[in-house]
Amino acid sequence: MIQKKIILNESDMPTQWYNIIPDIPNGVAPPLDPETKEPMRPEKLAPIFPMGLLEQEMSDQSWIDIPEEVQEIYHIWRPSPLVRANKLEEALGTKAKIFFKYEGISPSGSHKSNSAVAQAYYNKKEGVKRLATETGAGQWGSALSFACHKFGLECKVYMVRISFDQKPYRKSMMNTYGAEIVASPSPDTNIGRKILKSHPGTAGSLGIAISEAVEDAASRDDTKYALGSVLNHVIHHQTIIGLEAKKQMEIAGEYPDVLIGCCGGGSNFAGLAAPFLTDKLEGKNLRMVGVEPASCPTLTKGLLAYDFGDVARTTPLLYMYTLGHDFIPPGIHAGGLRYHGMSPIISAMVREKIIEPISVHQLECFEAGVLFAQTEGIIPAPETCHAIRAAIIEATRDKNEPKTILFNFSGHGLLDLSSYDRFFAGDLHDYDFPEEDIAKATKNLPKI
Repeated sequence: MIQKKIILNESDMPTQWYNIIPDIPNGVAPPLDPETKEPMRPEKLAPIFPMGLLEQEMSDQSWIDIPEEVQEIYHIWRPSPLVRANKLEEALGTKAKIFFKYEGISPSGSHKSNSAVAQAYYNKKEGVKRLATETGAGQWGSALSFACHKFGLECKVYMVRISFDQKPYRKSMMNTYGAEIVASPSPDTNIGRKILKSHPGTAGSLGIAISEAVEDAASRDDTKYALGSVLNHVIHHQTIIGLEAKKQMEIAGEYPDVLIGCCGGGSNFAGLAAPFLTDKLEGKNLRMVGVEPASCPTLTKGLLAYDFGDVARTTPLLYMYTLGHDFIPPGIHAGGLRYHGMSPIISAMVREKIIEPISVHQLECFEAGVLFAQTEGIIPAPETCHAIRAAIIEATRDKNEPKTILFNFSGHGLLDLSSYDRFFAGDLHDYDFPEEDIAKATKNLPKI
């Protein structure tokens, strides 16, 4: 009988996060001060981030200790299971072995809690009373709401308008944890009011919501800003996923031939892939595949350049694959993947040809998600469906090839059922983002 789950003891949970930056060939370009075009000094970001996180952001140390208070909360759901998707294998008729790291068991239902708890801890430690943030699909907003409640912090969430309308029960979850949620663009900030005036019917974007949250944090002495992906410290926190997965694959007596994760800002894919990098650099025959929506093709069609992380151009300049900070994506249902930029860490790994980026359409992803639910019993989030679709592509490329596939199941879809309703009703459509629109969106990139 096939062993379905590999479950670690709590004592086996990693006690350090891994910083991949020192091991990436040719390094990661530093963030730049948009005023001086020089590398950003930590003190310049101190008004919106606590120093504990800024130290991690700029760290050149390979390992960062996980505070005991963070470990204690992690133990609510960590270590997370590694699961063999053998019923999916049977349905596909493939000789490939498919494993997934199941991050949907966290309180918020996704991997986002791994960084949310850490960020809330470091803010609380430095006397912060309130956090402001953005959320696309609502996974990050839910995770930070949970984490803020655990550490006694207030939480204000700017939720991208299209997801605010599509995902009412994400709002219910955030309310349950005590957070305040508004649709972005909102009348609560200067940038929100400006965009509502110029684009009254806009579906919003993560770039807009980030601008609002940063403005909120910068305008109050008791408030800092928290970001759910992209930045280095977020990637570090997520590496607990891959560190656990390496132990579990060893117990299973397997090693992945292919690693897969969906890519929006980059946190869940990097969290799984980063701890395997040194193996690949030492000669392991391992492919890393990052999958993104064809409607938001940051890695497959974007430019590698310095760009702002938000519409209002309030963030540092990040060297990343980008579709331009003016990019407003179509209203696809994978809300967590609708971001114009990509983590500088992921971008550097693509630059070095360590990661293979691919893009897929939302209809084929929902079809993959339905098949996964019917075979493995778990309904995946629309974002996770992208990773499942890529795993199916790999498993069926040659059904007689006995390869081992590992993907990150970044979150469940139990709060995304309205998206499945629209899929079953035939109301969803595929989008290819036109080349001319990409050229238009990237024409205002900063001149560095």
